[in-house]
Amino acid sequence: MSLPVDVPGSEALGLLSRFRVEFHECLYQRADALFELTDAVLCTDGPVKTLVELSLAVEHRRGHGALYAALDRGWLEPARLRRALAGLPLPRAADGRIVLAVDVSHWLRPDAPTSDQRLFCHVYGRGDRSSDQFVPGWPYSFVAALETGRTSWVALLDAVRLGPADDATQVTTRQLRDVVVRLIAAGHWRPGDAEILIVMDSGYDTAYLTHALADLPVVLVGRLRSDRVMLRDAGPARSGPRGGRPRRHGGVLTFAKPDTWHTPDLTTATDTSRYGTAEARAW
Repeated sequence: MSLPVDVPGSEALGLLSRFRVEFHECLYQRADALFELTDAVLCTDGPVKTLVELSLAVEHRRGHGALYAALDRGWLEPARLRRALAGLPLPRAADGRIVLAVDVSHWLRPDAPTSDQRLFCHVYGRGDRSSDQFVPGWPYSFVAALETGRTSWVALLDAVRLGPADDATQVTTRQLRDVVVRLIAAGHWRPGDAEILIVMDSGYDTAYLTHALADLPVVLVGRLRSDRVMLRDAGPARSGPRGGRPRRHGGVLTFAKPDTWHTPDLTTATDTSRYGTAEARAW
């Protein structure tokens, strides 16, 4: 388990020890074998290409037969593990706010035709984003807590596999709601604290998610596609010279055409140490 770098050594060791006990209690069948298998995955040097390699790790004290039996007949309680993860210390932004990120990552399985519920996962060719491909695999939706600064350390809070009959927006809505509720129950957010910030990519329906999560203390920030077209407010209802129905929309704002942009309602500029001056405009 990874721990924040600012946690003292003795406290981090106690925190890790308590989490290992809680993780072991989440394993209901073949608990010892699954526990040692987890240690082997985390401690093996280099990538793991075959399962039998894990049985050779020092942390795995059983034979390869016990390894396969644990994967075949073992059982882990996901809800209990999720509660254990939510109870761990969370990384926070510089102002103390909780920042969550949600995204989908693919586990590509092109050579596993017998694997159940595979989907065609959209990926880009190596070194060329214009050569996109569709490869069979399993898409997983991840939710993680981010920290400030330039490190890549995150706290993974939830993972859900998307099936062929699942609606990605509905799954994301339930997943984010469950994560936020668990964080509140664990005492990470209390009334009066800054709202939890959730960041996502352009593939998410931010408008729907904002409506569906309106009762939670969250603010959603989503990236918009560069080819989006927006319609301005039509202003006060008025009819044309010949009468007829009042206009519902105003002028067009096209992201890719700066000449269609009007004067921003708000402009901010911030000096950054790495990227120079960062300017943001809002309409």
